[in-house]
Amino acid sequence: MSELKQLQEEVQEWLTFAEDEQSQEILDALKDSLISLRKKLEKIELEAFLSGKEDKHSAIMAIHPGAGGTEAQDWVEMLLRMYIRWAENSGYQVEYLDFLPGDEAGIKSVTVQISGDYAYGLLKGERGIHRLIRISPFDASGRRHTSFASVDVFPQISDDINIEIKDDDLRVDVFKSSGPGGQHVNKTSSAIRITHLPTGIVVQCQSERSQRRNREAALKILKAKLYDQEMKKIEDARQENYAAKDSIAWGSQIRTYTLHSYRLVKDHRSNAETSDVDGVLDGNLDELIRSYLLHAHS
Repeated sequence: MSELKQLQEEVQEWLTFAEDEQSQEILDALKDSLISLRKKLEKIELEAFLSGKEDKHSAIMAIHPGAGGTEAQDWVEMLLRMYIRWAENSGYQVEYLDFLPGDEAGIKSVTVQISGDYAYGLLKGERGIHRLIRISPFDASGRRHTSFASVDVFPQISDDINIEIKDDDLRVDVFKSSGPGGQHVNKTSSAIRITHLPTGIVVQCQSERSQRRNREAALKILKAKLYDQEMKKIEDARQENYAAKDSIAWGSQIRTYTLHSYRLVKDHRSNAETSDVDGVLDGNLDELIRSYLLHAHS
């Protein structure tokens, strides 16, 4: 709050200067101060909405293509780039936990950890189906295609939360990696796939060179998913956070990105729209995230 008070005082000083002397330099400085004050107020407003038990945690995000082969896999790659750009611009660290490239282009599946305060709280509204409408770069006839991808977001659970995972409940498979990181990943069977037998949850990690580190990362994902499953039972499928039970069902997309025959990104929950499709796909998600949080708490 001291920073906010300082910004308010700075704006007041420039207002006083502007009244006494109408110079362009003073008006520009006043404009910059007002922009800084607005951004600070918006940040405080968002943090007021992020009061959930897990909101302050880092996030684990998994993206998978829907039906459509290369088209959908390319859409996954576009979404991954969008979220990485947003994370980097927001000061978060991104770490690959799992990556499976497409056969021709795009990505078959990817899981990343986005680390930093409130990463989960800000990204939780991204969970659901994302739809892309465009002229396909893979269609020689230049036809319009619709692609779907699912985004899952889980809170990164801290070590002080006890999620019991018994070794007898796990089936562990080892295989050769195929993710980013250089040719070394294909030389040894270091990738890990873990199946949690009681729930049927399957997780895998292949981003590290060693089996041990991949196993640790896979267990981290499993722990997050098991915790999320328990919270869903307790909180009735997280209706408060995710707006609706069917938000991740095919055909129930949360957002549509239209590149043809007009350009528009529309969030179907908050009804927020923007024609700056390129900006959104380049990671400018703050307004869409803010509109969702305002809608979810209205």
